[in-house]
Amino acid sequence: MPHPCLSCGACCAHFRVSLHWSEAEPKLGGRVPIALTETFGPHQRSMRGTWAKQPHCIALEGVVGEGVRCTIYDARPNACRDLRMSWEPLSSQPMSGEGGGPNPQCDQARAAYGLPPLTRDEVERALAESATG
Repeated sequence: MPHPCLSCGACCAHFRVSLHWSEAEPKLGGRVPIALTETFGPHQRSMRGTWAKQPHCIALEGVVGEGVRCTIYDARPNACRDLRMSWEPLSSQPMSGEGGGPNPQCDQARAAYGLPPLTRDEVERALAESATG
């Protein structure tokens, strides 16, 4: 079973993605390609396409709910790195009682595309398979 985010992408096509301008400034070590961003206030930028009436990040490739990928995954903004899917562990080494839970942002984005909320079993199975595969 592939990671649920690889067949979803709803968060990338539902929310505005804001970032501090320095994340796209190569002179300061910024990794986000500046050409894929636009100015948003004096100290922020946003990913192109996420300010649209129907947001869709310029870096998202594929069809939401069927199969997607982030074309800048290794250089994605911190806001994208910080957003976790529902039931994802709160850290890469979950401790007892730290197994995650529902994420309203994930569930809201999925609902906007007619996708059901992720279940704990679905996520745990996918994460286990990706760890061994």
